[in-house]
Amino acid sequence: MGIVSNVAQKRGHPGSGRKKTRGQPKGRQVNPQALETISSLIGEKPRRDLLIEYLHQIQDQYGHLSSEHLAALAHYMKLALTEVYEVATFYAHFDIVRDDEAAPPAVTIRVCDSISCQLAGAEKLISELEGGAGSDVRVVRAPCMGRCDLAPVAEVGHNHIEHVTAETALAAASSNDVHPSIPDYKDFSAYEAEGGYSLLKDCLAGHRTPEEIIDILNASSLQGLGGAGFPTGRKWSIVRGFEGPRLMAVNGDEGEPGTFKDRYYMESDPHRFIEGMLIAAWVVGIETSYIYMRDEYPAVIKILKTELAKVQAAGLADHVAIEVRRGAGAYICGEESSMIESIEGKRGLPRNRPPYVAEVGIFGRPTLVNNLETLYWVRDIVEKGADWFSGAGANGRKGWRSYSVSGRVNKPGMILAPAGTTVNELIEKYCGGMKEGHTFKGYLPGGASGGILPARLGDVPLDFGTLQEHGCFIGSAAIVIFSDQDNMKDVALNLMRFFEDESCGQCTPCRVGTEKAVKLMVKPDWDTGLLGELSQVMTDASICGLGQAAGNPINCVLKYFPEDL
Repeated sequence: MGIVSNVAQKRGHPGSGRKKTRGQPKGRQVNPQALETISSLIGEKPRRDLLIEYLHQIQDQYGHLSSEHLAALAHYMKLALTEVYEVATFYAHFDIVRDDEAAPPAVTIRVCDSISCQLAGAEKLISELEGGAGSDVRVVRAPCMGRCDLAPVAEVGHNHIEHVTAETALAAASSNDVHPSIPDYKDFSAYEAEGGYSLLKDCLAGHRTPEEIIDILNASSLQGLGGAGFPTGRKWSIVRGFEGPRLMAVNGDEGEPGTFKDRYYMESDPHRFIEGMLIAAWVVGIETSYIYMRDEYPAVIKILKTELAKVQAAGLADHVAIEVRRGAGAYICGEESSMIESIEGKRGLPRNRPPYVAEVGIFGRPTLVNNLETLYWVRDIVEKGADWFSGAGANGRKGWRSYSVSGRVNKPGMILAPAGTTVNELIEKYCGGMKEGHTFKGYLPGGASGGILPARLGDVPLDFGTLQEHGCFIGSAAIVIFSDQDNMKDVALNLMRFFEDESCGQCTPCRVGTEKAVKLMVKPDWDTGLLGELSQVMTDASICGLGQAAGNPINCVLKYFPEDL
């Protein structure tokens, strides 16, 4: 008892005879001025799920996230400071400045170094910019920006410069040309004048039934065009079968290197997607639809907010609430459960399954997840008939496919062609052939994660289910063309560095495996046995598709391009 009593006295425990006092609360103290700033930025009733949106608002205002503002935000939202920090540090587009650090320069030039831009000279461009930029300009590397057909690409502030040179990037920086340019697109009036929203109006008026719409989609063979290829009508039926309230997440986070189809559609005809989304909400009985759009598409976000306001003012969206959510630079959030975590204002960490998001999704509610392009086709399929879509395939396949083609071809771009079109047909019929002096050597059939195939397999139909026997998959149909001037070891290393950088870090096989793979792949001579084992471990044990597919570039180089080893 004497020892216990003595310890209690020293620690100031109750009953020790004295009371321990503290001059101020534990932890970082909140700056009143910073708290006032946060209060004016986000309003009186902060929502936990809007944490990422609030971080964007602060960074848009000040160019970075200071420790004072993060502490004030945590206090204002009644969150632990660690909870705010873990979210802010997870996303690449947030610049956190701690107390002992200087704020970043006023202008940042982000240069894409993913595979299509790498082929177009990104390394030389980065070197020139680093040598020519002044102290008031920061030059950083960035992953794919969804403009692979316009490579190389850089982002100055939020202004994307296509076919960029060091001179054009520095000129934009010096002139403070940092805002996105809005392309010409079909706005609400033009779309409605051409018959747009007639189908939606028929649905809302009861002239169509949900069952009828689902039957047409099933007959059309429309599959999810974000990469998974799940039958759309079947998915709508499944979610519709769960007890409400039901929610929707639209996946506009096309971060797969080589992919830019969603951006193309949104920057030209956004209301075709919006109408499809509103029809889906009516059919499935959706209470709120969350449109998750990648931060690299600032023009698309601006277009969406502008045009959705017009649709809502016209009374066409009274049956569903709509929220546009802005990503923050995380490839992993293209995975549906990671996207849902991000929509909830958290780190984009993939969830274990089951349960599947159709039953337990956003806020634990049944959730319909559709890729943006999938919804884009709904109006045309219903109005023109299921046969119009399903009858368009080639080589025994069904439907239309949006192929994003970049690399060593004369005319890269978004190619709408029958599903099952081959890469040889894409090159010769749609892309004007290979660039002068280049001979077709190989290609990515499905972006960074879809593997690498040799030119001798250039007549394989490109569609869901046609590439698995070759160790590859089509995913979102991101086609990158390589020539005899490209070494496939270098290509695979570029792709693996992307996976290493974008791994969320949740599971050890992916987090450690991608890092270890890069260290092995930078060596002049590959340890092929060890790399093969490492690839197998990532495939078998990773929690989501990023780690499971990360080994595909390694496997394909070992199998199809031994001459480059």
